[in-house]
Amino acid sequence: MKILFIFLDGIGLGEDNPAINPLLRAQMPNLESLLGGKKLTQSAAPFEGKIITLQSIDPNLGVKGLPQSATGQAVLLTGVNIPAELGYHYGPKPNPEVAQYLSGQTIFSNTVQKGKMAALLNAYPPRYFDGIDSGKRLYSSIPQAVTNADLPLFTDQDYFAGNALAADFTGEGWHSFLGIPEAPTFDPEAAGQELARLAQKYDFSFFEYWASDYAGHKQDMPWAVRQLEVFDGVLKGLLQHWDVSNDLILITSDHGNMEDLGTRKHTAAQVPLLLFGEKKNRDAFKDVSDLTGVAPIINSLLG
Repeated sequence: MKILFIFLDGIGLGEDNPAINPLLRAQMPNLESLLGGKKLTQSAAPFEGKIITLQSIDPNLGVKGLPQSATGQAVLLTGVNIPAELGYHYGPKPNPEVAQYLSGQTIFSNTVQKGKMAALLNAYPPRYFDGIDSGKRLYSSIPQAVTNADLPLFTDQDYFAGNALAADFTGEGWHSFLGIPEAPTFDPEAAGQELARLAQKYDFSFFEYWASDYAGHKQDMPWAVRQLEVFDGVLKGLLQHWDVSNDLILITSDHGNMEDLGTRKHTAAQVPLLLFGEKKNRDAFKDVSDLTGVAPIINSLLG
């Protein structure tokens, strides 16, 4: 069994209000057809389909304050209620107290310890590593967990060689933002096919999409809608080349944000847990009610 974890940063299950929620405005025919014609909002959950399950899970974890990225991502990777143990949510990058949880007890390290193959499928450009090496940039929780498991972070060379995917799925950002005109680009459906091809190389693979959180902080409705529509195309290509009879795709988030562009802040909204695969595999997650429930089930399935 192979598991692909797609992490969508800062996407909650919001209100049925198109004035603030881009998930109501975006044209997402592929996902919505699987959800019985429903939009990805709080009113759609729970939902059970032929190959899809949608559940609503809690990122607040009984701790005051709005959930934050460092702790939320670390909880997803470990299954430990880190905000409850520390007494606070924290982010965006892990402080030393959060970072201590990211060594030896994450999904990545557990997969490696079982003798299985794991990878973070994102390709990072040279300027990212320059920032890390200079001390001007800190790892977020996800790449920190990867490096702590002695797994490599993929580079621009990996991207050009077809061993990793750009963080925006299509690679357009490598042209428009990074100024690398020779970088490969894909239309959304082809990017989904590429993601499926890469994920099949590993027992557990992870893809991090952070631009959704950025759009929420910027309160940028047109960009948010565009991102969601690109993601829907990616999902189409991915599912066309995925063995849903045996393997599992899991999609979730660390906190709400993008679903309410009426605020620049994170939200306390529940987040989606989307599962694609055989019902018996999806049913393993049926009792998951918050972020802490995700990692233990993945570890069990991989075991």
